Amino acid sequence: MKESKLRLLAFIPAAIILVVVVIVSILIPKSFIEIASQINSFILDKFSGILSLTAFLSLLSCFIAYFSRLGNIRIGGENAKPMFSRLKSFYITLCTTIAAGIVFWGTVEPAYHLAYPPKSLNIIPFSKEAIKFTIETMFMHWTFNPYAIYTLPTIVFALAYFNMKKPFSVLSQFSFSKIENKEWLFQIVDAVCLLSLSAGIISSFMTVTINIGGAISSMISVKNVELLRAIILIIMFTFFTLSSISGLAKGINLLSNFNIFIYFIILIFVILFGPFSYSLNSSIEAFGGYLSNFFDRSLMTGAIFEDPWSKSWTTFYWSNWIAWAPISACFLGRLAYGHRVKDVILYTFIYPSIFSVVWITFFSGYSIYLQITNQIDVISLINNGKIDLIPYVILKQLPLGNVLVPFFLIVVFISFVTSANSMTNVMAAISSTGITPDNQEANMSYKLFWGISITIITYIMLKYTNIDGIKMFSNFGGFPAMFFQIFAFINLMIIITNIHKDKYKNIM
Repeated sequence: MKESKLRLLAFIPAAIILVVVVIVSILIPKSFIEIASQINSFILDKFSGILSLTAFLSLLSCFIAYFSRLGNIRIGGENAKPMFSRLKSFYITLCTTIAAGIVFWGTVEPAYHLAYPPKSLNIIPFSKEAIKFTIETMFMHWTFNPYAIYTLPTIVFALAYFNMKKPFSVLSQFSFSKIENKEWLFQIVDAVCLLSLSAGIISSFMTVTINIGGAISSMISVKNVELLRAIILIIMFTFFTLSSISGLAKGINLLSNFNIFIYFIILIFVILFGPFSYSLNSSIEAFGGYLSNFFDRSLMTGAIFEDPWSKSWTTFYWSNWIAWAPISACFLGRLAYGHRVKDVILYTFIYPSIFSVVWITFFSGYSIYLQITNQIDVISLINNGKIDLIPYVILKQLPLGNVLVPFFLIVVFISFVTSANSMTNVMAAISSTGITPDNQEANMSYKLFWGISITIITYIMLKYTNIDGIKMFSNFGGFPAMFFQIFAFINLMIIITNIHKDKYKNIM
């Protein structure tokens, strides 16, 4: 086995910046938050439209690739055998991408849109129009667009790495001939992506910590929330580190197997005992509205009507998914080995999106139903700063709700541990030399560095910013990754239109 060494240009700049951020956030946290807020406002003011366009192009690229000649190309060559079946790959994709987020926001977000719809649309809060808009928006934020954002760079990376024999680097997703042999450029791009993903993971880590804290608070009395969150962070760090030690394939396989089982148990329970007819019929109607208004809503920036709603919500989500996408592609691209491009699109884009449609139909539908029938007041929980309790207050309205809460807690916990495991593995691999299709494990010390740094910053952000910090770090991560996502789209179009040429003959 080839010895793993540090890729200095990829690791050191990213590591220094992250360490500086950790030190500054600890020594002068309020000044750090103030500066971070100013950077966040600049990104939203100047680039929200480009982020929306990037998300739209990602969706378009999946359909183009599926129906093109490229769709029949097998990742790794015609003789390549998949590491996992298509169904197993779907499970892993679901558990390592947006699953932890949808568990939390699937019940919390609808209340925000019911009470505070965009002013530019002249929707009356809590009206029938607000209900329809809310479900349409949940479909927009949590189904096809986010998975398309992951799928685009996954296809390009897998083709470049396995078929074109490019290095294990984010830059391999943009394998233009003029940069093919410039290792220093590969490393610099990887350094930027490491920082981008760090910001994305911090955002997700904050969401999960708040969510788990809410679960525990719903079961026992908690006096010191800050201490509770610190303990949760330490436990999650410990678990995803131990999972990493077991190796990428084994760790992810075990976690995703267990997690998908729990997902379906909870989903079936809500379908059976929730307001089935209301949720299903409302969502079918809203899905039609989602399709009808797709272009308007997916490209909505609020610039013309000076409405900040889309920056607070849609742009936040696009930033979050895009922040994860370039390096997530390095992980998901490994799963693609042995599958046709069409199969990759199915289990990375179509199947998870359908699952999310079903989840939103019944979980978001149930949340809305409880609010409009005055069985619970989600808005008061939001206004009182208790959003972490919302998923569990909703679950407790079901028969055996107190039994469901621990299962829900397990889903949230394992979803994040699974994704953190995969991402710290990839971040460590990006920081290393000697990573090949046959040797995919990086040095454990690199995994520990990224894990510890991200955990510390997450704690600081939770202490001083709470929910606003989640959105802030999503934007930080999404901004640089946005350019990589655009380049991945361009490169995919180049491959599709030139696949018959000699330069790309080794893709076949």
